[in-house]
Amino acid sequence: MLRREKRENNLGEDPVKRLVLHLALPAMLAQFVNVLYSIVDRMYIGNIPAIGETALAGVGICGPVVTMLSAFASWIGVGGTPLMSIRLGQKNQKEAERILANSFLMLLVMSALLMAGGYASKDFLLTTFGATETIFPYADTYMTVYLSGTFFSILSLGLNQFIICQGFAGLGMLSVVIGAVCNIILDPVFIFGFNMGVAGAAWATVLSQLASCLFTLFILFGGRTPVRITFGGYRVRICLRVLTVGLTPFLIILFDNVLIIIQNVMLKAYGGSESDLLLTCNTIVQSFMLMITMPLSGISGGTQSILGFNFGAGRPDRVKGAEKEILKTALIFCTVMFVIAQAAPTLFVRIFTTDPMYVERTAGFIRIYTLGVIPLAIQYTLVDGLTAMGIVKASFPLSFARKGIYITLVILLCVYAGAERQFFAEPISDVIAPIITSITFLTVLPRVLARGAR
Repeated sequence: MLRREKRENNLGEDPVKRLVLHLALPAMLAQFVNVLYSIVDRMYIGNIPAIGETALAGVGICGPVVTMLSAFASWIGVGGTPLMSIRLGQKNQKEAERILANSFLMLLVMSALLMAGGYASKDFLLTTFGATETIFPYADTYMTVYLSGTFFSILSLGLNQFIICQGFAGLGMLSVVIGAVCNIILDPVFIFGFNMGVAGAAWATVLSQLASCLFTLFILFGGRTPVRITFGGYRVRICLRVLTVGLTPFLIILFDNVLIIIQNVMLKAYGGSESDLLLTCNTIVQSFMLMITMPLSGISGGTQSILGFNFGAGRPDRVKGAEKEILKTALIFCTVMFVIAQAAPTLFVRIFTTDPMYVERTAGFIRIYTLGVIPLAIQYTLVDGLTAMGIVKASFPLSFARKGIYITLVILLCVYAGAERQFFAEPISDVIAPIITSITFLTVLPRVLARGAR
């Protein structure tokens, strides 16, 4: 029998500051490495001779579809892990096992449905999301291959959350690192060595996701964590609760994709003769933003188990202390990324293209797009904090507030000020939304802690 791993972090006893660092940093690094999946693909694709910039725009059109699939994995993973953390805090091992079993079943069913639905609607989605006649062939090639790995992607992303929430942030990070390293190695081999182009990038990603998936299943089936995957104990009540708690993070990711889709559609409609150029620039801008938002979500999401466990254990002092440390960590990270975005965006753009026109325009867009990055740390930390304690009635509307502001500004700026002005929508919404969220959080938190977990 495989030995059970020693728990890396004691969620109820270790000093809060140490816990936050031990969980936030690996989760942040894991998400940063996870970004390499898309960054590396786009980097190599952008440097394919003759077709690089056009092919890059095609893969950029696929971005929302790819991230949409990960949103469904987060729906289950981020929905189930706070509940499991709360039950572990209450010393209810049996119920924690039921939550994992039900979540695993939902991930299996969801991956099959998404693969079938993805192939059935692929052409419609790519066209609707902004693919022009020139760009469509590249987007279609990438997406056709990528969808074959839906099962591996959904399971690895969803189940990895259940490793991290049990205090094994290192194993969770290793799962992501395995996939990213495989992708970095396989991309140039398939794209250039086998001369497979865009299809090669997609196959490299699918095989890398398979490697991550196998590692994750090995950990959760092998008894190397206190709570492992079991069969049975399926309850509609548990499934509905997981789906309810996970709805907010699911919709956050989903609507992030809706925002990118609307951006692409508006750039296509109002970009005129520069629409393809602007779509390529936006693909690079969104790639840079992933380097901010994904690690940031790692900080706020990877530490949810601390909040959930201590909320379930009736320790409001530790909940408050953890939230302060999480916010401090997120602010430091966002400040560093803000400085990088303003000081050296051209270094990042040149990874994808050396065309001076693309480099100059995209670097300027990155500077604009990241003006509100620092307050974004407040938005992520507080919304994910409420989700960790199962307070979806508060976190749900707060998530929508930022998205609603953003969508409205994108449309209005494109229509009345021109396509390029839409890049100002992001910083404006990133300043307004955290103000609303902070006021709400400070109002709701005392009542939530006084009431306790249910």
